[in-house]
Amino acid sequence: MKRSLLWVGLTALVLCLSVTFLTGCAKKAGLKETAVISQEKKPGVKGPEALSKAKEAQADRERALREQALREQALREKAAREAAAKAAAAKAAAAKAAAERAKKEAAAKAAAILKELQIPDVKFDFDKYNLKPLAQSILKAAAPAYLKYPAYKLVVEGHCDERGTVEYNLALGEKRAMEAAKYLVDLGIGKERIKTISYGKEMPLDKGHDEAAWEKNRRAHFVIFPPVK
Repeated sequence: MKRSLLWVGLTALVLCLSVTFLTGCAKKAGLKETAVISQEKKPGVKGPEALSKAKEAQADRERALREQALREQALREKAAREAAAKAAAAKAAAAKAAAERAKKEAAAKAAAILKELQIPDVKFDFDKYNLKPLAQSILKAAAPAYLKYPAYKLVVEGHCDERGTVEYNLALGEKRAMEAAKYLVDLGIGKERIKTISYGKEMPLDKGHDEAAWEKNRRAHFVIFPPVK
């Protein structure tokens, strides 16, 4: 009976010790696992090499951003230059077109004025220099245009037919030119605006040798001189 109780006690003791040992091991394992997990979660301290690589990566990112910003700025500046060049070209084209229009308008206006100032030749009788009624009418009709455009000047040329000497026809041609010029001055055109010249029989309008040709050549011819710009 005592032996049986002893074995029972030893068995119980062994069980208690086993339970205690196993519980302790389990606690140690749990503590170790907790320590390992805590160590994994806790951020480690980076070494010099890792810090250097991080700085290089940051510098690369900043450099890339700067380069991108420079590229974008260059593109903006290029677009602005192109826009400015296009605007300048358009402005120059418009100015050129305006200048050409103004030039054409000025040329057309000058041509119209010259046409308005044009005086038909006035004819003279043989060996005469006095103005016939038709010649006077022609000069009267021409005078208002010269009064309207005072900057224009006039040269009156005296011409004769082929009959007579050179010297005689030069003098006669001068008288014809002077008579036409004087009539225009009497109509109000400034004397300083009119000059005369005689070509005698040296510049015939018609080179024929009959009365029809001679009648054409006995004339006063009018040459207009626009104002000097």
